[in-house]
Amino acid sequence: MDGKRATTSAPHAGEVEALRRSVHQFVRRFGLLVVRQTPCGTPVSISYAHALMVLLTRGREPGTTTSHSDLAGVLGIDKSNVARLCERMVKAGHATQIAAPGDGRSRLVALTPAGTRLGQRVEEGSRERFTRVTKSIPANKRPLVLAALADLNAAVETLAQMEES
Repeated sequence: MDGKRATTSAPHAGEVEALRRSVHQFVRRFGLLVVRQTPCGTPVSISYAHALMVLLTRGREPGTTTSHSDLAGVLGIDKSNVARLCERMVKAGHATQIAAPGDGRSRLVALTPAGTRLGQRVEEGSRERFTRVTKSIPANKRPLVLAALADLNAAVETLAQMEES
């Protein structure tokens, strides 16, 4: 979209049900319910893979640090789940954690060389999978699919903000 939100109206029950069924079908077919493997086949959970990719991206930016709070915000999970996730990453040798300077309660997390390699593998597998998916969408429909996903993400974000307040 061009920054303007279209006027919304109450959805019809059929629209709600169609959206619900479509999202559920996507979640299942894409492999998002598999707990111990990413859809691209890497043997880690989806939250672990996403944490690797976030930390990999942030690690490429000089001087950037990532706190548990930062990671929780990006991943959309609470801090206690992030703390457990980071602890698993540390135990696996994929991450390090230190106390944040000036705030002993806050933790900063970064990838180890092994974590960086695994993150790169996950990122590459993700790009390959999304390339295959994108190729399966007719070229003339790709902009429509991307616009619809942008609208869906914006709607979910709006809902999350409303639920927080």
